[in-house]
Amino acid sequence: MWEGDGWLLLYKRLSESRFQWPRSPEEVRLLTQQQFRWLMEGLTVTPKKSVRPVEPPEYTG
Repeated sequence: MWEGDGWLLLYKRLSESRFQWPRSPEEVRLLTQQQFRWLMEGLTVTPKKSVRPVEPPEYTG
């Protein structure tokens, strides 16, 4: 990978000798560069839990 001032050589070692995703042909999809980086860092491209917005409580003083 070129970083603008030199080349960076990356090395990825697989856990249990395989990637976790995709597990079936239905899960195959195009990835953005950011999503690919997330996968290479051990993260996921889909959130496990959704976070819902919370309104701050009103304080009366």
